[in-house]
Amino acid sequence: MRTTMRRFLKAAGAALVAVCLIAAPTAAEAPAARPGVPLRDLGAVDFALALLASVPHPDRSPAGADDFTCRPSAAHPYPVVLVHGTIENAYENWSALAPLLKSAGYCVFALNYGETKPHAVLKAVGPVPRSARQLAAYVDKVRAATRAAKVDLVGHSQGGGLMPQWYLRFGGGAAKVHRLVGINPSSHGTTLLGLIHLVDAVVDVAGRAGKPLGLDSPAIKEQTVGSPVVRRLYARGDTEPGVIYTNIVTRTDFVVTPYTHQFLTPGPGAVVHNILLQDVCPLDLTGHLGSPWDPNVHQLVLNALDPAHAEPVRCAVMPIPA
Repeated sequence: MRTTMRRFLKAAGAALVAVCLIAAPTAAEAPAARPGVPLRDLGAVDFALALLASVPHPDRSPAGADDFTCRPSAAHPYPVVLVHGTIENAYENWSALAPLLKSAGYCVFALNYGETKPHAVLKAVGPVPRSARQLAAYVDKVRAATRAAKVDLVGHSQGGGLMPQWYLRFGGGAAKVHRLVGINPSSHGTTLLGLIHLVDAVVDVAGRAGKPLGLDSPAIKEQTVGSPVVRRLYARGDTEPGVIYTNIVTRTDFVVTPYTHQFLTPGPGAVVHNILLQDVCPLDLTGHLGSPWDPNVHQLVLNALDPAHAEPVRCAVMPIPA
C-alpha cells in the first residue's frame, strides 16, 4: 500500500511539473511580448508557473540570456547582468525580462547564486557577502567575454538591494558597474510587516530541518532591519561614487517593508532615481513577487537603462497586490 501511494505521489508530482512546463511562459508568450494589455494581473501566477517549470533544470538560463559570444553594440555598450532575488532562481525571475532586453538589442546575462546545496531550485539563500563574491566573479566573466569595461545590473529584491550593494561597496564593483536598477530592492532591510523576527525564528527551525535540501537561509536573517550586514553596509551612506542607481518600488510590497526603505539617498558622486510605481501607473497594484513580470515595470527598466530613448509607460491595469 505504501509503495503504491509513493508511486502515485511521484506520478502526480511529475504530472504537475509537466503541466507547469507546458503552461509556463516562453520567450514568445512572456507578458512583455504583449504590450498595451489594458488589464493583466498574472504576475504572481507567472512567477509560480516559472518556478515550477525550473524544477527539472534549476540552473537553466532564461530565454535570451547567457550568450557569451554576444558583443555589445554602440547603442547599448553595457552588458546587462540580471540578479534574481531570495528563494528564487534566474529562470523563474527573468523569463519575461531577459528575452525583452535581448530583443531590444542588449547582451543579457543571468547568474544563479547563493545556493547552500548544489543545483537547488531555491537559490540566493546563502550569506550575502558570499553571494556578492559570486556576483563579482560573474561580472568579471561577462566583462572578459564581452570586452566591456562595465556592466549594468538589474536585480529583484536581494538581487537589486543588499547583495549587489555589498559588491559595489566591499567587492570593487563600483569600478565595474555603470548602473544598478533595483526592482523592489531589499535596501535597508525589512520588517516584513512587523513579523520579521517571528519569520526569522521559523526560518531557523525550518533551515535546520531542511539543510540537506538546501533550504537553510542565512540571507533572510541578514535582510532583517538592524542585522549586522545591514548596519555595516549602510554605515557610511547608501551609494558609491560613479554609479547610477534606479529603484522601482511598489507601495503594495508586503515583503520589503516599509516600502520606503527601498529608496536610496545619493551620496557624493552618485545619482539616484527613486520611482514609485503608483506615481507612474496609479492602477498598478503589483506586489513584490509579480513585479519582475509586470509590463509597466519592464518599460521603467528599459527607460532606466537607456534614458536618452525613454518611452512613456503604456500603463496596464494590475489590480491585485501580489
